[in-house]
Amino acid sequence: MGVKGPGRLRIEGGEDRGRRLTAPAGIRPTQGMVKQAIFNLLGVRVLEAQVLDLFSGSGALGIEALSRGAAGATFVESSEAAVAAIRVNLAAVGYLDRARVVRGDAVWWVRGHPVEVARHKLVLLDPPYADPVLETALAALDAVVAVGTLVVAERASASPVPALARLTVDRDRRYGGSSVTILVAH
Repeated sequence: MGVKGPGRLRIEGGEDRGRRLTAPAGIRPTQGMVKQAIFNLLGVRVLEAQVLDLFSGSGALGIEALSRGAAGATFVESSEAAVAAIRVNLAAVGYLDRARVVRGDAVWWVRGHPVEVARHKLVLLDPPYADPVLETALAALDAVVAVGTLVVAERASASPVPALARLTVDRDRRYGGSSVTILVAH
């Protein structure tokens, strides 16, 4: 999997609005319209938040959060090419000092680092639509996130949100074949 240069992927809002990002080949980046919708739904809740971007791909969601005022972000991605793209993107916008990039399986990382996960107040999930890992990732987060944490899950509209013990649906919006669900930890 190679890395594509800057193209249609860009930051949609905040201090670095319009900046182009690099995307690793073979990923499905969040569409600009859906990304804008996510951050419109979050509003000021992103300000000063510690963000956890799981299944990061290019890092576009976490970088968008940083551009919109998040205090810091941790990116977890298993692909070596995607990790390289995240680092390139963070350097290009000057966010390396506010970010941590972890190469590893997102579900494994959540299960193995519960204290680290609990310090993040905003979690962004955008797993591959064809992979049924969303349910597993949400269950792992359900066990460790702190009360009040927001979890934003982008998923194929046909995929249901599983019933969870502590995470409850706050909002659910459909954008064509994609849906965005915001859950809150109780």
